[in-house]
Amino acid sequence: MPLIRVSLEDFDVATELSRLQVNAGAVASFIGIVRGDSHGRALRSMTLEHYPAMTEHALAEIADRAMRRWDLTDCTIIHRIGRLKPGARIVLAAAASAHRKAALEATTFLIDWLKTDAPFWKREEFSSGESVWVTRNAGDDEARARWAE
Repeated sequence: MPLIRVSLEDFDVATELSRLQVNAGAVASFIGIVRGDSHGRALRSMTLEHYPAMTEHALAEIADRAMRRWDLTDCTIIHRIGRLKPGARIVLAAAASAHRKAALEATTFLIDWLKTDAPFWKREEFSSGESVWVTRNAGDDEARARWAE
């Protein structure tokens, strides 16, 4: 059963990937990290907000889609919220299967769908003191579109 978690707390990558290794021949993962700059400007922090019930439902649906599409033994989506500084982990998307191709494709699918379909609101705060809400980008929409069903 997929693990879905939205948390203020950081996660331990080794622990999370170890959980997926049971009955799997392959585990693939993606870890998103807060960058130190955005659009050429020094980033002080990124704040992620969400509406809990809506977000958890959306993440579970994304994980369920991956489980149905590939022959996975399990998958994990962990997404952090709150104020995060550069270098902090934001997200872990991981998939486990008998073979590497399914694990790799499913992990890419998970992160592509998370970028477009997960209801998180992100605000970047720059060293200058300015802050902006992050808007959707066409590249994320194109990445998701390749998984059209």
